[in-house]
Amino acid sequence: MSATDEFVPIADADELWDGEMEAYDVDGEEVLLVKLDGRFHAYDGVCPHQSVALVEGELDDGVLTCRAHEWQFDAATGAGINPSNAALRRHEVRVTEDGKVAVRLCSRSPAAARQ
Repeated sequence: MSATDEFVPIADADELWDGEMEAYDVDGEEVLLVKLDGRFHAYDGVCPHQSVALVEGELDDGVLTCRAHEWQFDAATGAGINPSNAALRRHEVRVTEDGKVAVRLCSRSPAAARQ
């Protein structure tokens, strides 16, 4: 069974502090895990603009900024801020009973081609 079918544990829930992010490999895909206000959010780990690793960017006051061309995203939703028509692909996240953060990859639709 692949990661798109099941939740895959990637980190201990106490590994990240609020306002921090880290990249993890899930089934060969880079996933960015962000913790904001005690909640975890997971996205594709690369910018949709030119596939630069988002973990190399900056997370400030809930805004994720790519280091390469300063594209910005709402870290709680993945919605584009600058440009507003861009967005990060979200993945499902849950914290297991034993304190692990687990992610289930969302499938990529054919229309979600990178720019």
